[in-house]
Amino acid sequence: MAVYFLNMKTFGRANGSSAISAIAYRSGERIRDERTGRIHDHSGRAGVINKEIVLPGKLADTDLSWAKDRATLWNAVEAAESRSNARVAREFLVALPAELTPEQRLGLVRDYSRELVERYQFALDFAIHEPRTDPRNYHAHLLATTREINSAGFGAKTTLELNDTNRMHRGLPPFFQELAETRARWANMANAALRDAQLPVRVDHRSLAAQGIDREPGLRLPRAIYEMERRGERNDLAERLRAEHETRVQERLERAAAQLAPVALPLVPAARPIANGERAAIPAAQSLEETRRQARENWLRLRQAQAAPAPTAGDAARTRDDDLSR
Repeated sequence: MAVYFLNMKTFGRANGSSAISAIAYRSGERIRDERTGRIHDHSGRAGVINKEIVLPGKLADTDLSWAKDRATLWNAVEAAESRSNARVAREFLVALPAELTPEQRLGLVRDYSRELVERYQFALDFAIHEPRTDPRNYHAHLLATTREINSAGFGAKTTLELNDTNRMHRGLPPFFQELAETRARWANMANAALRDAQLPVRVDHRSLAAQGIDREPGLRLPRAIYEMERRGERNDLAERLRAEHETRVQERLERAAAQLAPVALPLVPAARPIANGERAAIPAAQSLEETRRQARENWLRLRQAQAAPAPTAGDAARTRDDDLSR
């Protein structure tokens, strides 16, 4: 099944980030940072399927050969910033539907990249990566400049980089609304691609609660913990997060069972006549734990009775949780 994922983050000098380092890794290239003299060599990286630089259409008749060269472009990005805490790049990380063909995934990324470029007038450099472990995990990194590009180089910061006060003065919506629209637009474009490919699956950018789905979200581990476990290292925090997630899932099941399933009362033996002077026995109240247990058993039986036919091997392979941010 197709999975929705879009994450936006920034790269800035305040935390030691470098646009050169970021794009060299994502594109799988060897690029020298002219500002620091450091060489970022990721030319041996495998799994980069497509990479492409997208520029605003209004500059189509302008000589932007410098911007079409990856190393020159991103060194110009770094040179345009003088502050020690400057924000130098912004990334959109998106999950690509595995159900699409490679050509359809490339077309989807190109269309979304062009839409972002025309909206914000920045330069955007995207790279599509193939899965490493999970066969569904096709994804794309869309690295954009924080300044508008023009015939002379780079101009003012894009509207994405403005704080809410400046956005209000320009008549723009708050940043959180801008982000929500960006997320919704990716969902709409991905669904259009799936529909054009005559596939029945769809994605949804809304939360489970907003969709009216009463289900605990899947577990997601922080990147550092994920990398530790990939190296075979044990992590106590990961085990605690998994235990807490399992507890939340169990509690949600119990709440659903208590609300939806009737409680099965134990059968009471037929009453015998009460002799003169004998007091009638009052049955002991059923414990809360026993009530929960019986309600859960009834709920599971109900679910089993309503269960659909067993999935095929292909369906089962697509039901695994996908770590889309890796």
